[in-house]
This record gives sequence, structure tokens and C-alpha cells, in this order.
Amino acid sequence: MEKVFKLAERGTTVKTEVMAGVTTFMTMAYILAVNPIILSASGMDAGAIFTATALASALATFLMATLANMPFVLSAGMGLNAYFAYTVVIGMGYTWQQALAAVFVEGVIFIVLSLVNVREAIFNAIPATLKIAVSVGIGLFISFIGLQNAHIVVDGPTLVTIFSFKNSVTSGTFNSEGITVLLALIGILITAFMLIKNVKGGVLFGIFATWGMGMICQLIGLYVPDPEHGFFSMFPSGLISMPASLSPTFLQLDFSSVFSVEFFTILLAFLFVDLFDTIGTVIGCATKANLLDDEGKLPQVKQVLLTDALGTTAGALLGTSTITTFVESTSGIAEGGKTGLTSLTAGGLFLLALFFSPIFLSIPAFATAPALIMVGFLMMQQVTKIEWTDNLLNAISAYITIFSMGFMYSISEGICLGVISYTVLHVMNGESSKITPLMYILTVLFILKYALL
Repeated sequence: MEKVFKLAERGTTVKTEVMAGVTTFMTMAYILAVNPIILSASGMDAGAIFTATALASALATFLMATLANMPFVLSAGMGLNAYFAYTVVIGMGYTWQQALAAVFVEGVIFIVLSLVNVREAIFNAIPATLKIAVSVGIGLFISFIGLQNAHIVVDGPTLVTIFSFKNSVTSGTFNSEGITVLLALIGILITAFMLIKNVKGGVLFGIFATWGMGMICQLIGLYVPDPEHGFFSMFPSGLISMPASLSPTFLQLDFSSVFSVEFFTILLAFLFVDLFDTIGTVIGCATKANLLDDEGKLPQVKQVLLTDALGTTAGALLGTSTITTFVESTSGIAEGGKTGLTSLTAGGLFLLALFFSPIFLSIPAFATAPALIMVGFLMMQQVTKIEWTDNLLNAISAYITIFSMGFMYSISEGICLGVISYTVLHVMNGESSKITPLMYILTVLFILKYALL
């Protein structure tokens, strides 16, 4: 393990890395249940999607462990899967086979861009201040995801609002939704207390503690499952299950529309969102794990981005939407994960999920929400590295990056607006010489993106 993953060099141990891998998997296992639901709306076979998602996630994550030795875990990206099903197929009328072809072409293009160092150059071109801001913004973003998953934050007249226990009692939903919100709040305090006491594995134990409280509540009748509204039993429906056949989606790509203008537009959307979501996620994760060097560069960034591209290509062949680095990787990093052993562990659990899916699919969202919220707190700690008063020129761009990620619910939007504001403000302030040519190019592309896409 030491020879392969360089554990001592990065100040970690096998136990820490395995614990981190389990934590990351637990916080993102939901994708195995959600991705088939979303993609099956396009007409794809749900069972085949589950198998494809687990296999593609495991393959890409294993590649991350062996090629890059980084603690990043990959799976089918949320948002991109919805764009695949609801926009490309249902909205624009393409078949899911044609949409898979677009994902495959995207992956091939990214492989080329990674091999010729274009993606690496973009990664390195982003200023150090914005890289810190990306990490902080991801903390805000992932906290918001956790609050939504737990239903602590819900739709309201002010766009979002806090969950109302009074309304859940009067509407008769307290024993399904209300009790899970309460358990999530308790779980946040438990996880926070373990972090305060520096309990090793505190984030993972917080997940199990919250889930365990849910099981107890179901046993005593305080929690009543309501599958129709998304509140399922806390207990697995079984232990072992055989994987569904991959044949309905395997190699089912249709390139008949590849030269159409509409296909090019779809491809651009896939390319843009995946490129900058991935770069943003990698920046945030690497910053949190202290893996960036003194110049703000990630030594293995080429291998990281190549792995991401290979995962997308393989995923399309297997039958799933874009594979990307998951922001939930920060949960394992918060547990001390610093090497590929973390991702190797998570990848192994994706394979196990093929045969023990009832267990993994029974992990409730409210149980992983406290982990995401507290990891958000740990990511936000990077905000102290930004010079808020001594360098307003950089600080304001960082601020725009941070609030854009959280309030616009998008990592890529945060990068876009952060880069645009950074370049424009420096030019307005007469400091255009500090802007690299690639930053100018990115700024123009981002402005065109908002004008045309």
C-alpha cells in the first residue's frame, strides 16, 4: 500500500484512507437510486442504468486511484443526467441512443484535450484567489444540497424557506417527512460534536447514528414509511440481489445526427458544464486535501482530468450519462483521505452495490445530509485565506465566485462569473498586465456562453 499510494509521504494511513473511502461512498450512494429514475424518463431500461452506473463509477474511480493517486470519486453527474433526459430527449426530441452518442463524443474530445494539456492549462490559469473561492463556494453549495436532501430547506413564497413542523403536523406528514427533518437536525449536532471532539471517522459515524435513529423511530412507530411521497423504509428489503442485465443499454449509441447543428449545440452544453464543474470540483477537493503546490497547481491534474474523460467515454458505452468527479468526495477528504486508496475503497463499494443493492439503496438522504452540511463547514474554513481588506480587487471576484455557486446552484456558474469579474475589474483598474492570455480567452468564451447558450 505504501509503495503504490505513498501513504507516509502524504501523512495518512490505510485505516484513514479506507474510512474516507467508505464515507465518500455513503454520501454519494444515492446516485445509484436517482440516476436510473432520471434517465429512465428518456425510455432507457432502469435496471440496465443501475448496472451501468455502478460499473462506470467503479471503473472511473479505480482509474482515479491507479492513474492519479487522488482521493476523488466519480459517478454519473447530477444536472447532466437531467439535461440528458429532460432537455435532450424529452424536450428536443432526440432518442436516448443519440444522446448517449453526444456523451461519448464529449468524452473523446475531453480525452484529446487532456492529452494535449488544454484542460490542465485552464486549471492552472485560474488565479490562486479564485481557487480558494471555488473551495469556499463548493462548501456553500454542498451545504445547500444537504439542507435540501434533508428537507430542512424547502420551496416557499421567498423561493426557499425553512421546513415547518407545525404544517407537517396539521397536514399529517410529521410521521414521514417531519420526523426525518428532526432526525437530520439532531444528526447535524451529533456530527458537529464529534468534529469538535476530533473523533476519527466522525462524519461517517454521524451518518450511521442518524440512520440508526431512523430505524429506531420506525420500530416504535414514530416514523411511518410513505413510498408514494419518497419516504421509504429505513431497513433494507433484502441483502443480496443479482445485477440487472446490461444488454438494453450496452453499446446502444446512435451517431446518425452527429453532423447536425442541434447536435453541436447539445455537445457544447455537455462540454461546458462538465469541463468547468469538473475543474471546480477538483480545485475544491484538492484545496481541502492540501494537495496543491505553492503555485496553486495540482501535480497530477493531467491524470485526474484524463480519468474523468475516460470515465465519461466508458459510461456512454455502458449506457449512462456523463461521468464526473463528485463534489461529495470532500466528505472523504474531510475524514483524512489524501490518496488513491480512498477512491479504490469507494470504487470497490460501487462493485459490491451490484450484489448488495438493497442495503446501499436503503441509505436515507436525511442520514447523509448532516455529513454534507458539516463538510460544507470544513470547506468554508478556506475563506480565511482570502485577503478581504488588503486586496479588494481580488476579494470581490472571490466573493462573486462564492455566492454564485451557492445561490445559482452551480459550480460552473461560479467559475464563469468569477473569471469574468476578475478579468474585467483588473482591466478597469489599469492592471490588465496581470491577466494572462488564457484568462482573456476564458472571459470572452464565458461572455459568449451567456449570450448564445
